[in-house]
Amino acid sequence: MISNSEMIRIRRQMQRRIRDVVAERRRTRMIEAHRSDLAGDAGEADAPLTTTV
Repeated sequence: MISNSEMIRIRRQMQRRIRDVVAERRRTRMIEAHRSDLAGDAGEADAPLTTTV
Protein backbone atom coordinates (compact mmCIF):
# COMPACT_ATOMS: atom_id res chain seq x y z
CA MET A 1 0.00 0.00 0.00
CA ILE A 2 1.22 3.51 -0.83
CA SER A 3 1.63 5.89 2.08
CA ASN A 4 0.05 9.34 2.04
CA SER A 5 3.40 11.10 1.66
CA GLU A 6 4.34 8.81 -1.24
CA MET A 7 1.02 9.58 -2.94
CA ILE A 8 1.64 13.32 -2.54
CA ARG A 9 5.15 12.94 -3.97
CA ILE A 10 3.86 11.00 -6.99
CA ARG A 11 1.07 13.52 -7.59
CA ARG A 12 3.52 16.45 -7.49
CA GLN A 13 5.86 14.63 -9.86
CA MET A 14 3.01 14.01 -12.31
CA GLN A 15 1.93 17.67 -12.13
CA ARG A 16 5.52 18.78 -12.85
CA ARG A 17 5.71 16.48 -15.86
CA ILE A 18 2.38 17.72 -17.21
CA ARG A 19 3.43 21.34 -16.72
CA ASP A 20 6.72 20.65 -18.54
CA VAL A 21 4.95 19.03 -21.48
CA VAL A 22 2.45 21.89 -21.75
CA ALA A 23 5.27 24.44 -21.66
CA GLU A 24 7.21 22.55 -24.33
CA ARG A 25 4.16 22.39 -26.60
CA ARG A 26 3.57 26.12 -26.09
CA ARG A 27 7.18 26.89 -27.00
CA THR A 28 6.91 24.71 -30.11
CA ARG A 29 3.72 26.47 -31.24
CA MET A 30 5.31 29.88 -30.69
CA ILE A 31 8.43 28.90 -32.66
CA GLU A 32 6.34 27.51 -35.51
CA ALA A 33 4.19 30.64 -35.58
CA HIS A 34 7.31 32.81 -35.63
CA ARG A 35 8.80 30.79 -38.47
CA SER A 36 5.64 31.06 -40.54
CA ASP A 37 5.59 34.83 -39.92
CA LEU A 38 9.16 35.11 -41.11
CA ALA A 39 8.43 33.01 -44.18
CA GLY A 40 5.37 35.12 -44.99
CA ASP A 41 3.17 32.04 -44.96
CA ALA A 42 -0.24 33.74 -44.67
CA GLY A 43 -2.15 30.63 -45.77
CA GLU A 44 -1.74 28.86 -42.47
CA ALA A 45 -2.72 31.92 -40.45
CA ASP A 46 -6.29 31.60 -41.76
CA ALA A 47 -6.53 27.90 -40.86
CA PRO A 48 -8.63 27.10 -37.78
CA LEU A 49 -6.73 26.31 -34.62
CA THR A 50 -7.14 22.86 -33.14
CA THR A 51 -6.09 21.90 -29.65
CA THR A 52 -5.58 18.50 -28.10
CA VAL A 53 -5.40 17.66 -24.45
